[in-house]
Amino acid sequence: MAAPAAEREDAVTQNGSNATGEPLRVLLAILDFPLVNAGLAAAIEAEPDMRVVGTATDQAGLRELVGSVPAEAVVTECLPYSREGCAAFAAIETIRQTAPGLKILALDCRTGAEQFSLALRAGADGFLSRDAEPADVVTALRCIRRGETYVAPALVTKMVNTYVLRSPEHSLEDAYDTLTDREHEVLLLAAVGHTNREIARALHLSEQTVHNYRATVMEKLGFHDRVELLKFAIRRGVLNVADL
Repeated sequence: MAAPAAEREDAVTQNGSNATGEPLRVLLAILDFPLVNAGLAAAIEAEPDMRVVGTATDQAGLRELVGSVPAEAVVTECLPYSREGCAAFAAIETIRQTAPGLKILALDCRTGAEQFSLALRAGADGFLSRDAEPADVVTALRCIRRGETYVAPALVTKMVNTYVLRSPEHSLEDAYDTLTDREHEVLLLAAVGHTNREIARALHLSEQTVHNYRATVMEKLGFHDRVELLKFAIRRGVLNVADL
C-alpha cells in the first residue's frame, strides 16, 4: 500500500534526497574566508545526504569551479556595501551566468533585511543571516533542493516586528489582528514554504505545537493551504512578492 501523501512529503523533508537517493553535491564559495568554508564543510559533511565537492576562495576560482565541477547547490556570501556601491552580489551573478541551474544559498555578512531582498533579486534561492547555526545551513540546503525559497527564520521574525510596529490600526473584525505574535511567525514561515519540522526547530517548539499553531492560523483566517497563506501575506504587505 502506498504511503499517504503527508508521509511521503515528510520523508523528503527528513533527508532532502532526490528520487535516486544521491547525496546533494555542494560547492562552497565564501571568498577570502577559508575558515568559514571549513566550518560549513564540517557541518555539511556530517549529513549523510549531502557532501562538499569543491571550494572556491576567489572570483576566478569560483567561475572555474562552477563551470567544471558537477554540483546542485552552492553556498556563497553577501558582502557589506562598499563606497563604490554594492559589489556583494558579484559571486551570485557569476554563478548564475556560469551555471544557471545551480541552486544558490546566500550567507548574509551584515544582518540586513535589504541584503535579503537584493540577494534574491540577484538570483539566490535562499538566504541565511549571519547568526545561523549549522543545522540552519543544512535545513536551507534541503529546502532549496526541493525547489523552495528559503528565508532565515530570524529575518522572518524581524519582518513580523517591523510590520506590527508600522501597521495602521485595523478593525477588530480583521482576522489577522486576532493572531498572536507567535501565530504571526508561524504564518510567515509556513507561507514561504517551511515545513512543521523546520518551523519547530527555528522557533524552539515541538512539531505538535507548531501543527496546532498552524491549524489555529488556518481556522482564524479561513484558509486551507500554503498558497492561500502566501497570497494573504503578500496582499497584507507582510511579504513583498519581489522578495520571493
